[in-house]
Amino acid sequence: MTDAASSQPFADLTPHAVLDALALTGLHGDGRLLQLNSYENRVFQVGLEDGGFVVAKFYRPGRWSDAQILEEHGFALELAAAEVPAVAPLVLQAESPAQGLRCLGTPATLAVLGRTRFAVTPRRAGRAPELDDPETLEWIGRFIGRLHTVGSQCTFTHRRTIDAATLGWAPREWLLEQGTVSPGERAAWADVSQRALQIAERRLRDVDGLRMLRLHGDCHPGNLLWTPEGPHFVDLDDAAMGPAVQDLWMLLPGDARASGAALASLLEGYETFCRFDRRELALIEPLRTLRMLHHSAWLAQRWDDPAFPAAFSWFGTDNYWSQQIAQLREQVEAMA
Repeated sequence: MTDAASSQPFADLTPHAVLDALALTGLHGDGRLLQLNSYENRVFQVGLEDGGFVVAKFYRPGRWSDAQILEEHGFALELAAAEVPAVAPLVLQAESPAQGLRCLGTPATLAVLGRTRFAVTPRRAGRAPELDDPETLEWIGRFIGRLHTVGSQCTFTHRRTIDAATLGWAPREWLLEQGTVSPGERAAWADVSQRALQIAERRLRDVDGLRMLRLHGDCHPGNLLWTPEGPHFVDLDDAAMGPAVQDLWMLLPGDARASGAALASLLEGYETFCRFDRRELALIEPLRTLRMLHHSAWLAQRWDDPAFPAAFSWFGTDNYWSQQIAQLREQVEAMA
């Protein structure tokens, strides 16, 4: 794992810089600019001179390669072609190549201007889904089943795989090497995180012939928008190869045993379109463990970005690491 977060990577991304970059693709803003909620990247709703709106996503420098971003875009375009409700990027054209703008991809969906890379999508609104409603959960299950049907048709070449090495051992090693864990909690955290990862890795290996497919990768309620026409995703930034249950477990109100009714509703909808291997239910707690470790490293690696200390002021304290130790011990018990 490398630290992709340089100091204040978006310091030069002023409103004028955003509008100027879009203008080079022929999308001329009328001055209406609203920054949307996003920590990893910078995302703006932009009003255009023709009265419409687009959403422009400026990628964090160094996090993804061009090839990884274009695989994300290609997946979104596949989903749109299959009429799965995920917002696909617009095809861009450099109106002023002499000013250094390049548009990459076939079709061209990624704009590159120096170290700045951005994509543009139509604006799509929505609200948080009501996850306590069985009909809503069944509908979401059908949606994810359709997404996985497309996702299973081929594999990613460049994007990461959700496994213990990538999302568990690498973040753990980075945190220990960087001295991020509080000195008073370091030994206990190192011990319990090692035990938790060893069990998680075994549980993942225990599912013989585990099917890996292209999926959303970060399917929590905040990344899912609901409209009268049903659910949709507006972003596939964390699209990855992984087991199907990765896109289901974060929608549950608790662990698998405490979420029986919700899980049944999700799977009833899901299996309308896609077969689900029930053995994957044993992976929910291992995947939760990987997410916990990855999230701690993600926060630490982004700490030079001013948005992170402002939003996550509790991170890195003795109390934070003490809570992490307690939660990882709970994960050891849940997995064992």
